[in-house]
Amino acid sequence: MMTQCDILIIGAGPAGMAAALAAAPSGASIAVIDDNPAPGGQIWRDGPNALVPVAARRMREQLAACANVRMYSGTRVISAPAPHTLLLEDAERGWTQQWKTLILCTGARELLLPFPGWTLPGVTGAGGLQALIKSGMPVAGERIVVAGSGPLLLAAAASAHKAGAKVVRVAEQADLAAVLGFAARLVGSPGKVLQALTLMHPQYRTSSHVLAVRGQGRVESVQLQQGDRRVEIDCDRVACGFGLVPNTQLGQLLGCSLTPTGLAVDGWQATSQAGIYAAGECTGVGGSERALVQGCIAGLAAAGDSAAAQKLWPERSRWDAFARQLARSFTLAPQLKKLPQADTLVCRCEDVPYAALQACAGWTDAKLHTRCGMGACQGRVCGAAMQFLLGWQQPVPRNPLAPARVGTLAASYEKGK
Repeated sequence: MMTQCDILIIGAGPAGMAAALAAAPSGASIAVIDDNPAPGGQIWRDGPNALVPVAARRMREQLAACANVRMYSGTRVISAPAPHTLLLEDAERGWTQQWKTLILCTGARELLLPFPGWTLPGVTGAGGLQALIKSGMPVAGERIVVAGSGPLLLAAAASAHKAGAKVVRVAEQADLAAVLGFAARLVGSPGKVLQALTLMHPQYRTSSHVLAVRGQGRVESVQLQQGDRRVEIDCDRVACGFGLVPNTQLGQLLGCSLTPTGLAVDGWQATSQAGIYAAGECTGVGGSERALVQGCIAGLAAAGDSAAAQKLWPERSRWDAFARQLARSFTLAPQLKKLPQADTLVCRCEDVPYAALQACAGWTDAKLHTRCGMGACQGRVCGAAMQFLLGWQQPVPRNPLAPARVGTLAASYEKGK
């Protein structure tokens, strides 16, 4: 099966939804692809225990009312088998989608760094804990430690608290000066100040990072480096994430250039490839407000309304400055590179320990000798970790981007013959 559209948007988070709504008045046929059950991305993720913001619900309703916008939820991109064509798959079928203009709003994922005990049941990312709670996982009465870096820690702690858990520590690896400097920059954004005050937790500690999680078959305690001393805290669950990593794989596969922070874009959110735009966290981590305005600019530019797009540039500049300050304030400390021990698993899919990877010359060598990165996550977890730990640069992604059913791949092959 093959479908066609004028504008194809990958990702239905804030950037993707904004792009679709901005482009819709043009009358162009628009398709939005997202692998979640409902629009909203990770930040506005829906679920039994989710409280979706009013703004997100309103955007969903507006999208549903657009006759020229088709939403494909629970759908992921498998490959790019031909120019202006993507192979897609949902729970029931696989098909190819042709497009004239493409907008990448692929978001970001958590940076998970390996440390002793990180594979124990009960250890997740900070954002992972939020997603599980929104999806209905019960945590009432559990003692939870949230650790890592960035504002997401406080958001995860707030979600756990609202769900009835007892958050016994929020450990931020950045020092107090960096956190206060970041807070001072929020004065120009009253909404952010109010959000920060709402999320602040009495157990929040700076200059603090995880060393190890202990337990027999489950989490029983976590050891933290708190300044110049070590502390051990009894707990039932640990949520640990060290910031976010832009999802650039699809853009790279399509030949889009990168910057140190994500996909490279110009003032119109256009990438280095003609007809391909990018918006949101895949261009650099900067929050939902930045993603929304970038998405609007990309949608307007893709629909040919350059004048309206340019009017949004000053607002984008303000949130770009916020993104730069966010990156500076929560830069990961060098000592975090010492977290894994020789026997600490780095690639959980293929059970590859850190010692085996230290003997490799780089990513390709590691794949050949250890199968690191060849499991279900396709190196998205261990690849980002090894880039931080040893400076390895991951190779340009190749087809397929994700595991797929044989029938989906076969249909694509037959179509391309």
